Amino acid sequence: MNVSAESVLEQAQGMEPGFVAACFIMAVCFVVGTPGNLLVVWTILRHVKQRSHTVLLIMHLAVADLLVVFTLPLWIYSFVWSWVFSEVVCKAMVYVIYACMYASIFLITIMSVERFLAVRYPFASAAWRKKRMLNKILMVLWVASFLFSVPVIITQSVDKYEGQDQCLFREYKSSTQEAVLLLLETLVGFAIPFSILVICYGCLYSRITQMSLRSKRKSTLLIASVVAVFALCWIPHHITNILSLVYLVLEGSEEGTDIEDVRAAMHMISSSLVFVSSTINPVLYVFAARSFRTSLRDTGIHKLFRHMSSTVMGEGNRELSFVSKRQSSQTNTSQCCIESKAHIDLLVDICNNAATDEDI
Repeated sequence: MNVSAESVLEQAQGMEPGFVAACFIMAVCFVVGTPGNLLVVWTILRHVKQRSHTVLLIMHLAVADLLVVFTLPLWIYSFVWSWVFSEVVCKAMVYVIYACMYASIFLITIMSVERFLAVRYPFASAAWRKKRMLNKILMVLWVASFLFSVPVIITQSVDKYEGQDQCLFREYKSSTQEAVLLLLETLVGFAIPFSILVICYGCLYSRITQMSLRSKRKSTLLIASVVAVFALCWIPHHITNILSLVYLVLEGSEEGTDIEDVRAAMHMISSSLVFVSSTINPVLYVFAARSFRTSLRDTGIHKLFRHMSSTVMGEGNRELSFVSKRQSSQTNTSQCCIESKAHIDLLVDICNNAATDEDI
């Protein structure tokens, strides 16, 4: 497929500003996100042998982000020219993106709950790590993500936009179906998980500043920054969903027309920000790993992930050893009490025997 630079420039000059901005954002996301997420996955697989739960969740999050950024060249080409692929490819691509959206928010939620347990309930957290349930949880998570994305296969379609085919449209059988699917996407894909995140970090706020272990505090703040960036990138998309719901209620009125105009104006930029969330996490890891760098070329990411794994495992060992020491201390104390009681009983018996001899 040979496309000259002049033809691309001419085509771009005729595009809407929203399409131009979307193409620019997507190009930056592809250039940054692809090597960044590949680096994260390769680093964890190659350099981190003993992986904590948090590091494994980060690796799965990077895999989900990679699947999303791999679709960006197709989007950019379709925006500049048109959708030249089949409707099946359109449905499959959007399906993968939505499955990764659900997987990302589920992974971030589990990551945050794990941090919450590690900080507030360390003994329960140590027991959870010992049970090694993470693989089963991850399997359920990915299956649920692909199941919740099935409505995309049913509704996504290719249609004309300014004379060109584009993979940007949803076809619903009724307004009720549209309302139900939009509510399901926003509630399951954002509102409910984000409420859990707010509760977890709201409860942790006072504890984070009081943590004695600096490494534990850094891990918690890193995960909190991942959550914050994800929220900022996905909130506009779910606002457009809410505007669509409001439009269904006010359809036919002047207010409904104004809301639909706002939603249409937000659609391209909000959809582009979705790809930013799949790009920014490796950048956050690089900033968090600055203290582990030994040279300009060294990112320090592998040392960060090793440190996170060793810190979490060390916390568990310290917690378990503390339990053992406490139990040992209790055992020693009880033994001392028993021995002291035996000595007292012996002295009492001696005194009683002496008194008896005197009476005789």
